[in-house]
Amino acid sequence: MYDDILIPTDGSTGAENAIARALDLARTSEATVHILHAVDTGAEPAGLEAAAREKLRGQAEKRGRDAAVRIQERADDLGLETVRVVETGRPHRVIRHYVDENGIDLVVMGTHGRAGAERSRLGSTTERVVTSTSIPVMAVRFSAEPAPESGYAMYDHVVIPTDGSDAAERAAEHGLGIAERYGADVHVVYVVDTTTYEFDDVPQSIVGMLKQGGENAVESIAAASRERNLPVTSNVLRGVPHEELLDYADGVDADLVTMGTRGHGEADRYLGSTTARVLRRSEMPILTSN
Repeated sequence: MYDDILIPTDGSTGAENAIARALDLARTSEATVHILHAVDTGAEPAGLEAAAREKLRGQAEKRGRDAAVRIQERADDLGLETVRVVETGRPHRVIRHYVDENGIDLVVMGTHGRAGAERSRLGSTTERVVTSTSIPVMAVRFSAEPAPESGYAMYDHVVIPTDGSDAAERAAEHGLGIAERYGADVHVVYVVDTTTYEFDDVPQSIVGMLKQGGENAVESIAAASRERNLPVTSNVLRGVPHEELLDYADGVDADLVTMGTRGHGEADRYLGSTTARVLRRSEMPILTSN
């Protein structure tokens, strides 16, 4: 399914979940694991003297190197082929360049998520990677909870939202592939966005067309699930899309949500998208695909 999987690391605590998922996907795919630590040249606070800046940078580099070594040791224990690299630069640019130069098929990385006023602010490395690369990215929330155990139980329920777009169809293929590999149940969902017909003068025929379009979209993916002999349920919901999707995924105890993005470019062009909103708020892993 994947030949080359990239795990970016900066040594942050709480990334065990992301690492465990990346290594298990590599195990099931017999993929090469690429472990990348980017020494962030722009992370030091402004106004520091050169000696203090160099000290902070050295500490960050050591933390990242140590984390990368630990990941490599775990991959070695699983019999996986590994590549370990340290680069210098802004992390999202380093990751994007590494992806382009090394034929990476999937990036798995941790994310802190956002809340409150942070929702409207740009700055997440994960968001920048999601919107600036053309390959799938799995974003896994940093957590103090134990990482899931390796094996089939890692993915029991995969939620595949769709809006009928080509990007959603491509993301669905990744969701179905993971579900098939792990024997997971598939849940396909479409949300009729009520904010598009909140005015009284919107004809009911428009509402009906939106609902019919949703039913067609979910049935297309549900049919693909049945062809793979995967248990599947499908639903058409109404409401604010990101709110409904998060509630739905939580209700089925989802282990993964796969979503399409529209193209790639600078992240601030996409902050209003349903995918971006879900990515920032979700406690469960989100796999995005262009």
